[in-house]
Amino acid sequence: MSKLVKEDRFLDLSDYGRSPAKIIARSVQHTKLTPIHITILFGISGLTAIFFMLEGLYMLSAIFLLLKSVLDAADGELSRIKGTPSHTGRYLDSIFDIILNLLIFLAISSITDINLGLTLLAFFCIQFQGTLYNYYYVILRNKRKGGDGTSRIFENKAPRAFPNESQKSVKVYFAIFYFLYSVFDKGIYLLDPEAPKVRSLPAWFMTMVSIYGLGFQLLIIGIMLSIGFIAYIIPFFICYSILLCVFTQIRIKLL
Repeated sequence: MSKLVKEDRFLDLSDYGRSPAKIIARSVQHTKLTPIHITILFGISGLTAIFFMLEGLYMLSAIFLLLKSVLDAADGELSRIKGTPSHTGRYLDSIFDIILNLLIFLAISSITDINLGLTLLAFFCIQFQGTLYNYYYVILRNKRKGGDGTSRIFENKAPRAFPNESQKSVKVYFAIFYFLYSVFDKGIYLLDPEAPKVRSLPAWFMTMVSIYGLGFQLLIIGIMLSIGFIAYIIPFFICYSILLCVFTQIRIKLL
């Protein structure tokens, strides 16, 4: 089930895990397994990838990073199949993502002896990259009736809980989410404050921006681990941020 209406769908290069995620979701839809359980499993997969990375088993680390991407899609698929949308699950998903991203870069720093300052810079870069993709994607999702509305363009206050979750849980997870992500959301908004006013974003543009999606970022990390380029991962993601300006200028000037 797509988060977008048919008219807005595009080739999402970061969403390569969607097909296996659908298979996983369908295979467990009649079990007691919930989307939150799948979210926890993708967190475990990410931690396992970091463990293998620290042990020097880079190919295994890459495999578990890709598995994390698949499970990251599977929790949402299961939620849609079961008809149990959840703000709690959406925030927990994002909280796991940012913590795992930080731990991945700290592990790479530990292995390569790259200083902490550059490591944190790379972490902030990868988060701003992912936030730009999410910014445009959520705008697209919220533009038309029928699109998935679990995520919001502006996350300024806790949303009303769905019937299957408690308002207290939503407020707690939102507070954590806001603390972790607000600086990135505000930074990207300053780059392109007029984007929410556009009627639509073309498929070719969204496909381009999808190289900033977390799935594609993890694919790059996995490939670089597999070919022995671990020392170049942190410098790469710092330089990769130049596309922030490229993408926002394309959106501002052409769309």
